[in-house]
Amino acid sequence: MGKFINLRSMKKMLLFVLIVTNCALLADAQNVTIKEDFPIAKMMETYISKNKTTYQIEGWRIQILATTDRRKMEESKSKFLLNYPQISVDWTHSKPYYRLRAGAFSSKLDAVRLLHVLKEDYPSAYPAKDNNINPQELINSQ
Repeated sequence: MGKFINLRSMKKMLLFVLIVTNCALLADAQNVTIKEDFPIAKMMETYISKNKTTYQIEGWRIQILATTDRRKMEESKSKFLLNYPQISVDWTHSKPYYRLRAGAFSSKLDAVRLLHVLKEDYPSAYPAKDNNINPQELINSQ
């Protein structure tokens, strides 16, 4: 009976050693080292530094108006600010159109929420993708 108890404790000890060894091997296997060529490393450095200096992000705005008449655009902007002073509005010009856009949102869903509010006064308004949103505008539009 003494040998049987010894054999049982040896099996437990062997199982314990195997588990500890396996854990140590798995932990060591998670340390991966990547060695890339110099041009690849240089390209990645350039990519990272460029993205650190980019101050514009992609997002959504509500386009209220697109017109070739600057006065009409400025009048619409003034009217919008009177009716919705809490919502930011700005315009862009790409020949020949002046585009009046409101809000700044990270998702289309958030922009559509504003669209439903604005549809009563601006029935032709629609969500528009904008690749030049300042991150500060997103914070202020929340």
